[in-house]
Amino acid sequence: MPVDHTRIYRWVQKYAPELDKQTRWYRQVPDWQASSWRVDETYIRVGGRWCCLYRAITAGGQTLDFYLSSKRNVAAAKRFLAKAVRSNASAGYLRVINADKAPCLARAIAELKSEGICPPTVEHR
Repeated sequence: MPVDHTRIYRWVQKYAPELDKQTRWYRQVPDWQASSWRVDETYIRVGGRWCCLYRAITAGGQTLDFYLSSKRNVAAAKRFLAKAVRSNASAGYLRVINADKAPCLARAIAELKSEGICPPTVEHR
């Protein structure tokens, strides 16, 4: 039975969020690793277009979350960090976010603190 690549793409779009919800509990990170995050963004080429890949990892090297965006700005960084904080709230208390000198990340963290999404005691390094 031949299967078209667009059908597989639609299956991924339909079932990936549900699969992520169902398996997130099994991918929990130990508390001692979840308190310190390393956040980075890089450009990658997807389908011939440049996209920005945001990624958060723990001190132990486990990937907490990622986000692929067509733009590298404060809105994209804020959306990624809010998603990462919400989805990893049960993993432990977030203490430190280590990031590069990208101004969009610093501003996004400050805005999330003021909105109450990110704990106000989080230190940005």
